[in-house]
Amino acid sequence: MARTETLKIPLGYKAPDFKLLNTVSGREMTLGDLKSEKATVVMFICNHCPFVKHIQQGLVDLANDYIPKGVSFIAISSNDVVNYPDDSPEKMKEVAQNWNYPFPYLYDETQDVARAYEAVCTPDFSIFDSEMKCVYRGQLDDSRPESSIPVTGKDIRVALDLILERREVSAEQKPSIGCNIKWK
Repeated sequence: MARTETLKIPLGYKAPDFKLLNTVSGREMTLGDLKSEKATVVMFICNHCPFVKHIQQGLVDLANDYIPKGVSFIAISSNDVVNYPDDSPEKMKEVAQNWNYPFPYLYDETQDVARAYEAVCTPDFSIFDSEMKCVYRGQLDDSRPESSIPVTGKDIRVALDLILERREVSAEQKPSIGCNIKWK
C-alpha cells in the first residue's frame, strides 16, 4: 500500500463535469444531476483500500448528517478493475448496498474524471460551494487505519458548517492520505 497525499492545487477551480455509471441504479449520472445548491462533496474512494475501509462508517454518518442540510455527496471509484477486481462495478454495488451508502457510487472506467479532478489517492475529498468552486481539498479527519484516533469527519464537518453558514473556509487544509489510485 503506497501512502499517497492529495495533490495541493489552488482552490477556487470549477468542478469538472462528468457522466458516469451509478453502480447501484445502473443509470448514468452527471454532475448536474447530483450537485447541490449549497455544497457538493466529491470523494474518490474504492473498495479494497484499507484507508477507505477504515472510514466507511464515518462517511456514511457524515453524509447522513449533512444530506438533510442540503449537501450533496458523490463517491467515485476510478481504479483499474482488471488488476484490482475487488473494485469492479459489481463489487462497488455490493459495498454500497452493504454499507447503505446514502450517496451514489459512480464508476470512472476511463479514469478521465479522476484526472480532471487531479485525484491521486483514496480517499481524496473536494468540496464545492454553491457556484461549484472548490473551497476545500483535504482530509476527512486525523484518523488513519494504524492510529487509535476515532473517525469523526471533523475537518470536513468544519468546512461544511462554514459553507452552510456562508462563511469562508480556511485555506489551511491538511491533505488526505491514502492508497494511490490504481492507474491502468
